[in-house]
Amino acid sequence: MTDGSASTLVFLGIPSLAALIVGLLAIGVFVAERRLGSEPGLAVRRAAWSALLAIAWASLTLLLAERGLLALDTRPPPLMLLLVPALGGAIALGRSRFGERLLLGLPLWALVGFQAFRLPLELVMHQAALDGTMPIEMSFSGYNFDIVSGASALLLGMALALGWAGPRCARIWNIGGLLLLGNIIVIAIAATPVFQAFGPEHLNVWVNRAPYVLLPTVLVTAALFGHVLVFRKLRSLPTQQLSASSTDSADRHRRGRV
Repeated sequence: MTDGSASTLVFLGIPSLAALIVGLLAIGVFVAERRLGSEPGLAVRRAAWSALLAIAWASLTLLLAERGLLALDTRPPPLMLLLVPALGGAIALGRSRFGERLLLGLPLWALVGFQAFRLPLELVMHQAALDGTMPIEMSFSGYNFDIVSGASALLLGMALALGWAGPRCARIWNIGGLLLLGNIIVIAIAATPVFQAFGPEHLNVWVNRAPYVLLPTVLVTAALFGHVLVFRKLRSLPTQQLSASSTDSADRHRRGRV
């Protein structure tokens, strides 16, 4: 069943992670702007505006959900109509001048490590499945393995920062993480009342309610935005750095064994 009462962890976990994303965005913008030479005041203003716009988007989706305007049992579901431009917007933002300044001002390890928020997110979603708030198919006890993305982002981010891994590893990770993100999006859509892919007792009827709507409208879009930035960052790196990274890592490993 998916009509159970959500635990405190689930009820507070989703908005807390959304707030974390907004905070990380503001910090990332500030750091990137300063590293690109912006004056402190300008960097603060741009970080503040980025956070305010993200909060405005989150508040809008919460308001629509609170008023019951994001149904999942009609054709086409209003929530899906909202998510299509949201996901498209995440891609466009990652490819925009705003995204370019972030990728130029932030190191690769930070862009990869950002995705570590998916680790606690998957733990919250697993609890939602245990509560009966969410179908188990959407958790790592079912068909959602996105927890691998979060855990590996944490480890790879540290490895990149320490020089133990290079851009080639980041590229492979980014492709895998994007595939896992796409997998859970497909599962979530398949579980809606329109498709009922896992039966009438396993319906996704929670993400259109507040505060859980922040999961698809903020957290999923943030993950997609992050993947676009990593791809762009990798393309911006010199070709020789990409080819040399694996050799350098192997050399360091051999020297460590001698």
